[in-house]
This record gives sequence, structure tokens and C-alpha cells, in this order.
Amino acid sequence: MPNSSHTDTQAALARVLPTELVGLFDDGFIQSSERLEEYVFRLAIAVFRATGLEQACGEPANVDEAVARAGLAPEAARVPASWFLRMLATRGRLEQIGDGRFRTIPALPVLDAEELVREQAGHDARCLPSYRIAALAAAEYPAVLRGAVSGEDALFEPDHIDAWIEYFSNANPLYAIANAVGALAAERALPGRAATVLELGGGLGSGAKALLTRLESLGPADRLAAYRFTEIVPAFLRRAKRALSARFPDAPLTFAWLDQDQPFAKAGVAAGSYALVYAVNALHVARDLAATLVEVRDALAPGGALVISECVRPFAGRPLHLEFVFNLLSAFQAPTLVPTWRPNGGFLTPEQWTAALEANGFCDVTIFPDIAALRDAFPSFVVAAITARRA
Repeated sequence: MPNSSHTDTQAALARVLPTELVGLFDDGFIQSSERLEEYVFRLAIAVFRATGLEQACGEPANVDEAVARAGLAPEAARVPASWFLRMLATRGRLEQIGDGRFRTIPALPVLDAEELVREQAGHDARCLPSYRIAALAAAEYPAVLRGAVSGEDALFEPDHIDAWIEYFSNANPLYAIANAVGALAAERALPGRAATVLELGGGLGSGAKALLTRLESLGPADRLAAYRFTEIVPAFLRRAKRALSARFPDAPLTFAWLDQDQPFAKAGVAAGSYALVYAVNALHVARDLAATLVEVRDALAPGGALVISECVRPFAGRPLHLEFVFNLLSAFQAPTLVPTWRPNGGFLTPEQWTAALEANGFCDVTIFPDIAALRDAFPSFVVAAITARRA
């Protein structure tokens, strides 16, 4: 029987979301999302304790003091430790004293995270890959924060690849939502026929699959003239090529390695050659977002569009549960910062994305759905597609 609070949330969302999105955010999805957020919170308490940060904050400490007292490696631990302190403070589990200092509240609870996994298995087992990735991160945190291993090596070692394949999948509703919202926005941004598309950071191909499936269902067959799928990880690129070529044998697909932190010309991207540049959960990890956006702009034909599906931070400085995993990665921790629109690594607010795009050669920025209009009533709503035109 659905929890009435979830049903109420769904009904309230249905009144404010664009019609096309209402069905995606049903009661089942909302329950799974809220349960995952609570699961990450419980894992975070366990990691906070296991890394020595709980004891380090027995007396008031700022981030650097907490990291030093816990004997953690500053270059690896500062960003994650900051997230732990802010997140636990927002949940009332740490006392924030002011001037960026925090103190552990006595009797920080031990909460059973595994009961939430069992509940999720009974509710919708398709979402369990998101839980497995969060558990993987929790297990690796102590070694990474002590500097014994990099976050990249810990999360992406060969034994973990199957977990990531299951996570980055349209069969996982908690990840597939970004592909579904992005596909809607990308289809709208395409010209009527013979469009050329460049996808950045395509990963294992689930974003491309969602978009191509949508276009296939709508027709006509000549909607695409070319679809250039790119990815930096060779193993991901090979898997995506096999899967997409088999699923869409008649689509005008080509595949290439591309590093979004380098000039696109190195990957054979000709200037002014694409009607659409598309990316799902990719641009927020650009090392120098301004430089990457300039490369994207140059790749677009006059009037062409960029569509990115992203986790959008509703409020500046507010920690998100998705960061629990990705804060382990150096690309998330140490990008080139721009105070006015790139003040932190990882996820950006609607205002920051708009400012970033307008500062780097884009106009007519729209965010679908409008997170800024939703966030006061729905502060946990973080999925959006951002569209901008080449100026």
C-alpha cells in the first residue's frame, strides 16, 4: 500500500511538472528515491565513524582540523569531509557552531542501512544497482581518505565493472530518469530532418539508447543524418558500440574516443558540424568547464543546440546524496573554479548553469523542468535537462 506522504508528493508534483514528465515521477519512483537518500544518510554516518571524523569532531573543528585530527590525507579527504560535515549538520546529527566549525552531538546513532535494501528489494528490485554503488563507495571510503588508493582506482577496479554496468542502465529507474528527461529535451531541440548529433561522455550507451528509441518511436526515419557517439573510457566505448550497433542496425552511428578536457579536434570533431551536442551526466565533471563549453560551441553549426541532462543542485552549498559516491573522484573534487558560476566541483545550481553557458557563447538557456520554480516546495527534485543555443 503506498505511503500517503509519497502519494501526496506525487499529486503535488503532477500539478507543477510539465505533462510529459508526470508519468516518470510516479509514486514508486518517489518511494525509491526517498529510500535511497535515507540509505546514503545511514551509510554516511557509518563512514563518518569509520574514518575517525566522528572522534575528530568531539571538539569543535573546521574541515581542515577534522581531517588532520583523523589522520586523513588532506588532498583526498578535504572535499568528502566537507560534504560529511555539512550533510550531517543539515540532518541534525552534527552541531554547526559557526565560522565553518562543527561538533559531534553525543550518541550519534547506529542506523541499520541494510533494512532499507531489504525494503527496496520488496518494493522495486530494479533500483538495487544504485544501492550497490553506494555500498561500494562506503566500503572504499576509509582507504581513499587515508591516501592508500585513489578514488578512481577504488571505484573502477575490474571487479566492480559489472556493478557500474548495472548502475548506468535504463533498467535502473533511479539512473534511467536522467536519460528519459534528456531524451525528451534532445528530441525537441533537433531540427525536423537530417540532423547531425555529437554525444559527449556516452558511457555504456544508455543515454543514446533512450534518445534513439524515442526518435525511432516518433519517426520519420530520416530524422538523423549522423550520430557520433564518443566516450573516453575505451572499454565503455567498445561495449556501447556493440550494444548500440546491434539495437539500431540502420541508424547512422559512428563511434570515437573523445576527452572533453582536450580540444575536440583531436577526436576528429570538425567545427560547425553538428546540429546538436548531447550529454547525460558528463559536463559537470569537466576539468575546465569554460574551455569545454567553448569546444562545444565551436562544434555546433550556427543556431545549433546543446542539451545536457544533469543532476542540478537546487540550492547553492546544499549537499546532495548523489555526491556520496562521486566525491571520491578527483574530477569531482578539483576542477577549475570560477567564483560567479563554478564555485565547487560537481553539481551546479540552475543559476550557475545559466551563467556558465551565457559566459561561454550560448543563449536562450532553458531548464526542463524549471528547478528554480520547484525547489522551495520540492528541495529533493534534482533531475533536469538544460538546453542552450549557440549565440
